[in-house]
Amino acid sequence: MKSKVAYTDESSVHQSYPFQVVDGSITTPKGFTAGGFHCGIKKKRPDLGAIFCSVPATAAAVYTTNCFQGAPIQVTKESLAVEGKLQVVLINSGIANTCTGKQGIMDAYAMRREAAEVFGVEEHLVGINSTGWIGRLLPMDTVLNGIKQLPSYVSRDGSDGFNRAILTTDTFAKTLCVKFQIDGKEVTLSGSAKGSGMIHPNMATMLGFITTDAEIEHEALNQALKWVTNETYNMITVDGDTSTNDMVVVMASGLAGNHPLHVNHPEWHVFMSAFLYVSQELSKMIARDGEGATKLIEVTVKGALTKNMARSVAKSVVGSNLVKSAIYGADGNWGRIMAAIGYSNQPINPNQVDICVGDIPLVKESLPLWYDEDRLQQYLRGSTISIEIHLNLGHEQATAWGCDLTYEYVRINASYRT
Repeated sequence: MKSKVAYTDESSVHQSYPFQVVDGSITTPKGFTAGGFHCGIKKKRPDLGAIFCSVPATAAAVYTTNCFQGAPIQVTKESLAVEGKLQVVLINSGIANTCTGKQGIMDAYAMRREAAEVFGVEEHLVGINSTGWIGRLLPMDTVLNGIKQLPSYVSRDGSDGFNRAILTTDTFAKTLCVKFQIDGKEVTLSGSAKGSGMIHPNMATMLGFITTDAEIEHEALNQALKWVTNETYNMITVDGDTSTNDMVVVMASGLAGNHPLHVNHPEWHVFMSAFLYVSQELSKMIARDGEGATKLIEVTVKGALTKNMARSVAKSVVGSNLVKSAIYGADGNWGRIMAAIGYSNQPINPNQVDICVGDIPLVKESLPLWYDEDRLQQYLRGSTISIEIHLNLGHEQATAWGCDLTYEYVRINASYRT
């Protein structure tokens, strides 16, 4: 599968890549509308939203690997199993509907039925998402009444309401839109995500929604999502906790008018490049918005024997609480990085590891180098910290993203329910 990794600023156009970042949202692709509002699950913030497609959209999803999966995941899996299409994606925030037994499952089905009725679609074309407090039943009278009102909030201009309705402890909405050409037709792909805590690289650890008007075969879309997930959403960590509810859903309306995309399509790499870039940027936004975070940490591992080795080492380092704490304190303690490499459970040669922070080499062949401590500390006071590790074993590489560990993280999670 050919795909290019794009590292461009969100507001710029990079001529090396076959897409353009534009001012848009999940409603920019043809056929999509969205919206959200406060229905009463939370005290006052938006808590109910939906994406609607004017036609049944080819769809695929990936789910958290936590064995305690929320009731909405079961319902969404059943919906997609019918014909691989969705027309409505419904989400509530505030209550996760997880560990709620048979009643929770019944409530998720009731949400699907109500959404199907008010949007005028078949039940299996509705996907359900919930996020928030675990072990608490949804106030179903409030939720069902809210679903009845949702169509009046769903529009081409309703993406901001949707983006705010999916948030929990997030401090900002995460969204991105790109345009590109397939078969001479303009195609748009957009994403919206939430995620701030309970983020760990073990699929999916977030809620992500991707919309596109590309025409694409279902199996190709499913493969694309799984591949992109391993490169992006599976490479972020905030706190080492894998959530119970989270998923990434992609919907393709097919209204752009291109020939159906598949892995052998001559412009498949164009679609994959755009899909990868949007997902990568959403992942970085989630990592940057980690609960209490002040810094984005990017760890790139090069010279690995296998892709899995590179990924494992990168995630081990970016997930280390000691590394995260040192970054917060602008402490250039590279020994913590080395220790995290060592316990990654990979066949590292302990005599040939190189470490660089920013553009400052700290370690060569596993031995310390002289460096300017003041210069390093000044770099570590920045908002984006890059760590490059070279294992000097092979040619594979991978990048993982995370954030620093702060006093504020403890404060937020010590009072999550109160």
